Amino acid sequence: MIAPQLSLVRDRIHAACLAVGRNPASVRLLAVSKTFGAGSVAQAVAAGQHAFGENYIAEGVEKIQAMRCLQEEAARGGLVAPALQWHCIGPVQSNKTRLVAAHFDWVQSVDRLKIAQRLSEQRPPDLAPLQVCLQVNIDGGANKSGVAPQDLAALARQVAQLPRLVLRGLMSIPEPAPDFVAACAVHARARALFDEINASGALPVPMDTLSMGMTEDLEAAIHAGSTMVRVGRAIFGSR
Repeated sequence: MIAPQLSLVRDRIHAACLAVGRNPASVRLLAVSKTFGAGSVAQAVAAGQHAFGENYIAEGVEKIQAMRCLQEEAARGGLVAPALQWHCIGPVQSNKTRLVAAHFDWVQSVDRLKIAQRLSEQRPPDLAPLQVCLQVNIDGGANKSGVAPQDLAALARQVAQLPRLVLRGLMSIPEPAPDFVAACAVHARARALFDEINASGALPVPMDTLSMGMTEDLEAAIHAGSTMVRVGRAIFGSR
């Protein structure tokens, strides 16, 4: 079932981009595989999906290692295994930064300088720099993680200076909106912050990633300028 569901999600992304005059290639799909095992990930890989998001760090590390074993086994059989990209999209506590730094390619949920500093210090020197997005609490949700919008620019400047990290952009998870227009409006606020920070010239390299939109609101997020949507249920099914 995963292959046809992936195809439907890709069709939604394609249609949403065309509706606002955007190139569909400008929006990347991150398959959120939390709570689903390596077998489900392998099905998605076989259907052409290579970027995966994990909310739970220990579970994600186990899955990364399991998929690495599967790929090594395939390679021994003469098959070419695609390179997979793993994104940590859940909260990162101080006692988990070493695991994240050692196993993931991206971290989209950085909202404090302390966490960024630990990731920078603990990123193994033999790995490529860790790609980072700052999570912004765009609508002030009381139960949401993320840096407050008014503190975002200062954090971006600080994180951009850290070694072994590359600041790529912003991520947001707003509260569910009542309709398409309201969803577009809240995503547009994140896009405005993204544009404002880039236009300020305060960063050594402009950000290029705006991670917004999930199963329910990916069309609204793309309308507002998202460059990466994070989709779980529409691909893997209900948890």
